[in-house]
Amino acid sequence: MGKLVGLLVVLAVGLGIFYFTTKKMPTTDSGTAPTQAISLTGVRRDLLSIAQAERSNIALNTHCVSVEDLISAGSLTLSKPERDGYFYSVECNGDSGEFKVVARHPGAPPEGSGIRYPTLAADQTMQVGEIQ
Repeated sequence: MGKLVGLLVVLAVGLGIFYFTTKKMPTTDSGTAPTQAISLTGVRRDLLSIAQAERSNIALNTHCVSVEDLISAGSLTLSKPERDGYFYSVECNGDSGEFKVVARHPGAPPEGSGIRYPTLAADQTMQVGEIQ
């Protein structure tokens, strides 16, 4: 009987540790659901890939092009300019070589769901961040 009680105590402690560890897991963005972490990580990776392809294109051709043009030229391995509802676009700043790759989610999250769709962007410095 003592071994059974000991086993139950160890099991309860293990479940308690598991519960508090998963409850305090960080999210990638403030106000987003933990289930969005994988999707937002993929969007950030895509933004960096697009920004790198755009930098290379500007170095070779001295002008900025759209995401679709980068895909059709074979500079990107993406098959389409979107991921999980996020659509990618490139905003060029004239001939200065400055650009911004933006990922926007057009849909509104269900009310009370705890889901938020941040707008993310990367620029020629290869820094990804949230924009308003």
